[in-house]
Amino acid sequence: MDSKKIVGWLKGLAAPTIGILAFLALWAALAPQVDTSLGSLPGPVEVSAQGVALFDEWSAAQDQKAEFYAAQDARNEAAIASGGETRNFEYSGSPTFLDQIWTSLATVALGFFLATIIAVPLGLICGLSKTFNAAINPIVQIMKPVSPLAWLPIVTMVISATMTDPDPTLPKSFVISAIVVMLCSLWSTLINTAIGAASIDKDLMNVGKVLRLGWFAKLTRLVLPSALPYIFTGMRLSLGVGWMVLIAAEMLAQNPGLGKFVWDEFQNGSSQSLARIMFAVIVIGLIGFLLDRIMMLLQNFASRNRTV
Repeated sequence: MDSKKIVGWLKGLAAPTIGILAFLALWAALAPQVDTSLGSLPGPVEVSAQGVALFDEWSAAQDQKAEFYAAQDARNEAAIASGGETRNFEYSGSPTFLDQIWTSLATVALGFFLATIIAVPLGLICGLSKTFNAAINPIVQIMKPVSPLAWLPIVTMVISATMTDPDPTLPKSFVISAIVVMLCSLWSTLINTAIGAASIDKDLMNVGKVLRLGWFAKLTRLVLPSALPYIFTGMRLSLGVGWMVLIAAEMLAQNPGLGKFVWDEFQNGSSQSLARIMFAVIVIGLIGFLLDRIMMLLQNFASRNRTV
């Protein structure tokens, strides 16, 4: 790597590093001055210590899970040897902090996927058809500002009424949270996709008419490549909204995930609860940042390979 690039990279890294260190120093200095019902506000050291403790709890839970299945395999082998019947049970230990993270990530992934496959086609149609856009625009403007807290009871009742199987493929709480994420996050992608499709150069569309391209060829060769930056911008916004919505929905509905972890710690009220909540908040923010970076990388990759 060129020495100038290294120097430039280090200069770009200096300002964020100084900002983070200054924030941590200010946090450490001011935290002991804030008294709560659970004691003084935890500083960076106490919060990081609880992060280590949460990881240790996950490691211990993994060991217990391994021991459970090892003991079950031993019982089944003994049963087979004696001609008895084998029995297999699922490990039913309480989910740890890391388990809650994976649950939330899987939930937001499903909700975001559902939102994308609905919003992108609708957005393309809105951008290409002024009549369809005029028909659907009032619905979009009314539904877009609706809070997830308003959607949650409706979705809960509908899913509870439709998912009547006693052993569903996906847990009911997981589906409810994912649907709420979908309903609250699809609007950014829909609106940006419509803007991207509507802003295509008219000369480009005229070229398509001269070449007598079919609607599918126009869509894949002209419309989608031109609208791609707008689509990815909408998807980035939708993913950020979906992540925020999910945490609120999990807290309110007590569905598994990081939101439920935060609420359970708040209800627990132990001396470590506040530090654990603050560590969870930091993790939630870091995950949101990483999800946005991932979407930005995908956008850059798709834009680099698009041809119009």
